Amino acid sequence: MTEQDISRYQDILVTTATDVGIKILAAIAFWMIGRWLIGMVLGMIRASLEKQKVDPTVLRYVGSVVTVTLNVLLVVGILGYFGIQTTTFAALIAAAGVAIGMAWSGLLANFAAGAFIVVLRPLKVGDFVTVAGITGTVTELGLFTTTLNTPDNVQTIVGNNKVFGDTIQNFSVNPFRRVDLKCQLSGAADHKAAMALLREKIAAIPNVLAEPKVDVEILDFTLVGPVLAVRPYCHTDNYWQVYFDTNKMIRESLAEAGFPAPMPAQNVIVTQSN
Repeated sequence: MTEQDISRYQDILVTTATDVGIKILAAIAFWMIGRWLIGMVLGMIRASLEKQKVDPTVLRYVGSVVTVTLNVLLVVGILGYFGIQTTTFAALIAAAGVAIGMAWSGLLANFAAGAFIVVLRPLKVGDFVTVAGITGTVTELGLFTTTLNTPDNVQTIVGNNKVFGDTIQNFSVNPFRRVDLKCQLSGAADHKAAMALLREKIAAIPNVLAEPKVDVEILDFTLVGPVLAVRPYCHTDNYWQVYFDTNKMIRESLAEAGFPAPMPAQNVIVTQSN
């Protein structure tokens, strides 16, 4: 090999290395500038949505979608700069997306259900609800899960797909709810006087609403005597306080007024044969 050939190969190597180096530096620059621009776009979108007082959960959804989309476009653009066929790359991404979608179908279902929850708003943070058989206060609406604190102070996390696919009971939407209790009277008791007394005493319990008025009516009959339906109304936040206070009031007010205690009784008839 002559010195001329060696010199030519050296020139080719230097030229190629220079081109590759410039492209690598340009790709790094594109990546850094692209990431900076993506951050700016994301910040502008968040600021715009915050001015419109959009729910924080919606902000997280929008931010995640915008970030992933713009990053994918940035990578495809950089690969195109290097001369890689982006159509083939896009096809590979689509195929990978299908495979990942099949493998993570449950996770994606939770994500989609979370989006519907955010848009349709059947519940929000702070609501007292029953979802997927769990009763508690909503503390977080996430991308994939909903977090509840149950009345016994246990954090419970439920997949959004279960939340949205099952019956949702939201106790916080309406301004008040009814407390359902029962009171067993003795058959010898004056039921009218007992009903009037309970209406008066229970209406005076703290946080029991004046309207609707307390319902006290005969619900059923047993061998012991009539069973009263006792139904005060209150706000959801005061439900258990009213529930327990009403039970105590039933017991104490009837006892103080001298009503006979309900006792099971049976009549025994004895006959003698001659």
